[in-house]
Amino acid sequence: MKAAARIVAECEGKRTVLRVLKGEPPLLPRRTGPARVHLVGGAAGPLGGDELSLEIEVGPGAQLWIGTVAAAIALPGRSGAESVLAVHATVGAGGTLVFLPEPIVAAARCRHRNVSTVELAAGARLVWREEAVLGRFGEEAGELRLSTAARREGRPWYRSDVTTGRGPALLGDARVLASLLTTAEVTAPAGPDAAVMALANGGTLVTALGDDLARTRAVTDPLTTP
Repeated sequence: MKAAARIVAECEGKRTVLRVLKGEPPLLPRRTGPARVHLVGGAAGPLGGDELSLEIEVGPGAQLWIGTVAAAIALPGRSGAESVLAVHATVGAGGTLVFLPEPIVAAARCRHRNVSTVELAAGARLVWREEAVLGRFGEEAGELRLSTAARREGRPWYRSDVTTGRGPALLGDARVLASLLTTAEVTAPAGPDAAVMALANGGTLVTALGDDLARTRAVTDPLTTP
């Protein structure tokens, strides 16, 4: 399956207007507030071989909050092909994007890749969360690749590539990997299962591991205000 969705938010006077809101199953954007959108899954997946893309455009001075109504479960396909979700976001000068989707769950035998690219203009603010759950209850995790690249005012700002799969080599006993990237200068409790990194061009990266989402969100949720 190939499917695409596009969301465009623009500033009109003192309010944000959703100029474009369109998509195809399983990426169906629905307005849930004045500057708030939820993606509704109109089909199961992503399934092996699926090619999904989401384009987000926040104009200068506009504000946009995006979430999803449920976790996405990456499932294996008969051919063993990889499924891909590509997200590209641009935020204009003085704009704000808060992107807080529910996690991607790597079901047994899946092969899935999330590719995210973000472009921030001068004065743009960002909160960008990624969460991965390794396997459904009682099963081993499939293969999951998370690639994120962000540029700020035309300069490289952040880059991450993580591959998870079977075995404890990367995450130990943890089943959840969460990261939160923000342009804000923040502090968070660091410890054996959480790390806080100040980025060279401003902003902060917080990474947390846990047995479940409750543990990781105890670290990331307080930081979701841009």
